[in-house]
Amino acid sequence: MSMNSSPPLPLPGLSRLTDPWRARLRTAEAMVRLWHARRLVRHRPFAAWRARLGTPLPRDAPPPDAHTHAQAEAWALARHVDRAAWRMGDEWLCLPRAIALAGMLRQRGIGYALSIAARPQAARTGSDDLHAWIDVGPLRVIGDLPGEWAVIHRLQG
Repeated sequence: MSMNSSPPLPLPGLSRLTDPWRARLRTAEAMVRLWHARRLVRHRPFAAWRARLGTPLPRDAPPPDAHTHAQAEAWALARHVDRAAWRMGDEWLCLPRAIALAGMLRQRGIGYALSIAARPQAARTGSDDLHAWIDVGPLRVIGDLPGEWAVIHRLQG
């Protein structure tokens, strides 16, 4: 039997070395997706990129079911998006963050519901009257902002 035919042995402590790099790569992926999402939102009409986010859902439909593992993975990815926005500086609004996270979830096969909403007329103050968030199962993983919202579009990915 040759030396190359035996199964590789795991190196002790290897995950301790690779985990920080895996986290950095996810944050870097989130940075790229944020940048692309911001360009999309600023330079293209909504109708041109709406289909990329998922299929339409009724506004009052519950988000797709998700297992606890998928929710934990989605929560972790949302933290990478938040960290990427912080590291890049500037102001990163909720819609580019939600679009970036949607792409990361879709790539990993995790179902989500992306909601785009507006404050009801009586509750509008002139700033922050529009909002976007993502739910995975019953868990809101990004964009949890208090207050009442009227959903305009809801997309499933």
